[in-house]
Amino acid sequence: MVHMVPVKGQVPLHHHGRVIWILAGEASGDVIGARLMQALHRHDPSLVFAGLGGGRMEALGLRSLFPMRELSIMGFVEIIPRLKALSQRLLEAEQDIELRRPDLVITIDSPGFSFRLLRRIAPLGMRRLHYVAPQVWAWREKRLRHYKGLWDRLLCLFPFEPEWFAQRGFEGRFVGHPVLQSGVTHGVAERFYMRHDVERDSRILLLMPGSRRSEIPRLMPIFKKMVTQLHRYYPKLSVVVPATPLMAPLVRKMLASWECQPIIVTDLHDKHDAFAAADCALTKSGTSTLELAMAYVPMAVTYRVNPISAFIARRLLKVPYVAMVNLLAGREVVPELLQERCTPQCLAQTVKELMDNPEKAKAQREAYTVVLEKLAPTGGRTPSDAAAEEVIELLNTPLSALRERE
Repeated sequence: MVHMVPVKGQVPLHHHGRVIWILAGEASGDVIGARLMQALHRHDPSLVFAGLGGGRMEALGLRSLFPMRELSIMGFVEIIPRLKALSQRLLEAEQDIELRRPDLVITIDSPGFSFRLLRRIAPLGMRRLHYVAPQVWAWREKRLRHYKGLWDRLLCLFPFEPEWFAQRGFEGRFVGHPVLQSGVTHGVAERFYMRHDVERDSRILLLMPGSRRSEIPRLMPIFKKMVTQLHRYYPKLSVVVPATPLMAPLVRKMLASWECQPIIVTDLHDKHDAFAAADCALTKSGTSTLELAMAYVPMAVTYRVNPISAFIARRLLKVPYVAMVNLLAGREVVPELLQERCTPQCLAQTVKELMDNPEKAKAQREAYTVVLEKLAPTGGRTPSDAAAEEVIELLNTPLSALRERE
């Protein structure tokens, strides 16, 4: 592949509108990026987008520099064989920005790639905005020292983040959490019963073992034993496992040996219908806890990693809870069954309590309302509108004023 190396002072690719170079490195970022692009176009229809994204951003006219899937790899071991290819992609992104000279560069989440890119383009003196503050408040606070001067503006999803960053010399702006726009609340239980031929008096249990290849095999064998126990109490138990289309084959393989075949849901609307029909859920921590809270599904959070990782994590974790719902509530609203508490017996007991004890389920639902209110930006705006306003404000700030602040 021949590289275009821009000559100093070369005229960038011309456009009639201002250019925003935007990067999303994984599926969740693609959703956030697409919503942001739509909100920005409402503010200024002449904006031109370049950069890197997935199917949703491409559907809005972004011509991705290369396929986004090349960036969405997780874990230390998985990344090693890909390092050469990734550094090549980093170089391409850097050169594309140098060639286009955009008015603003936006990176969304994916800190591994995003921060390397922001560091590389710092000498070009462009406006830089990072959307989705890194969760260094949970652990790895030491990383903060590497972030100095990486961006001109940082957009935060959680209400406590701006203050946390401010105490450490960084400015963050709270724009609300994208889960509020996820459409979770549009699910229809009746549609789920009909589509999957589920009897109305069935008890429905959602199992959400995570969306990464490394996570699913960890929890599935424990879930299998737990479901066997639950069938004694609930002969009409329907188990539902939402899976991304990418992970569905692996999930099917892991569920093949189960006595009672769970329903695998891959379509987003179908997943929301399942949420509406569910009596209870078991999920790993992460955004899924907020999605379930939006659908008012009683839940418990569970997870198990190898003992060494768990030992390290416990020493590094700076937060009292792992479930976002609990962190935002400041107390244990949903049970956290981690490591040695992640056993078939313990999980079955917790699910049974949530299924049979309406008071427990009601207390969770009431707490969800309070938590979700905290996630909304002020003034009745959507998170993507609040983010777009921050972007427009930064676009309209003269570069000289930004550099004076440094």
